[in-house]
Amino acid sequence: MFACSYCKERITTPLDIYKTILAVRLLRKNSNAYILRLLAKSNIADMKTYLDCIPCFVRHSLDAVRIATDDKRVHELVLREAVRLAGAVDFAESPPVTAQKMHRFIRQAAGVEDPYFEIKGRFNRLALAMYAELKERIESAADPLAAAVRLAIAGNIIDYGTNSEVSHDKVEAAIAESLSQPLDTQVLEELRQRIEEAEDILYLGDNAGEIVMDRLLIEQLPCEKITFVVRGGPILNDALIEDARTVGLCDIVSVIDNGSDAPGTILEDCSGEFRRRFEDAGLVISKGQGNFETLSDVGRDIFFMLQPKCKVLAEHLGREMGSLVLMHKRM
Repeated sequence: MFACSYCKERITTPLDIYKTILAVRLLRKNSNAYILRLLAKSNIADMKTYLDCIPCFVRHSLDAVRIATDDKRVHELVLREAVRLAGAVDFAESPPVTAQKMHRFIRQAAGVEDPYFEIKGRFNRLALAMYAELKERIESAADPLAAAVRLAIAGNIIDYGTNSEVSHDKVEAAIAESLSQPLDTQVLEELRQRIEEAEDILYLGDNAGEIVMDRLLIEQLPCEKITFVVRGGPILNDALIEDARTVGLCDIVSVIDNGSDAPGTILEDCSGEFRRRFEDAGLVISKGQGNFETLSDVGRDIFFMLQPKCKVLAEHLGREMGSLVLMHKRM
């Protein structure tokens, strides 16, 4: 038994030793951005990598490379790299940090620039086919904004980062169920007020197909205030500029990319232009699990909209899997 020289706590087990080593590594970091994040206080716990993320990460890597290519030699190569990366995971980082590395490797190994291109097109078409009916539901609702928020969150089911078997039936069922699922009405009212007060709104999109539901919500907002953000390069089925064009978002709001190919918003990996807009925005609305995982520790107010699609995130949030989550990160 020995004591940590930093905190003077007794260290008696291998887990204690691991925690101490991790704490020392964190304390030795000296970047200003890191220190600001560390000192930031909010009402939402930071999302980091959990032990249960590791087997999921390896399994997902194999599913992803099978979408990219039928070559079993590439499958084996990717699986071995996934195991190597899993063994080197920094548990203080969010899951999208490792996922970005893995998907870059998959694209390079398979020789495919955008493995999810066809999948994104398919779900854009599916969602667009539902657009007119969903718009009518929103406009006939007693509270159109509440209905649009519900549908936008329900659209987050279209996520190949957490589920490689998203079916059309599952999407349609999630949309149908969303109008009767519980939603935090207090946060909804806070959002309504902030929308009225903000001079400009930065809306962080997530997946192709899902962005049709985002469009339905955006059409209930002051479009002249809104800048919609997509990924800067292919990653999973996350939306790119061409997807925004396909679903008509570029016709109603300004659309930019964040300069990054991460399945989330890793600020240090994003472009300077995006970081400036993120810092200056009067209101930030963030869609999806990846954006939540990477922004939960950032020192600014954010409204998060998502569906927990894995047990780890659901437990982290204290919510049921598949529930409609509308959260306000207050600073």
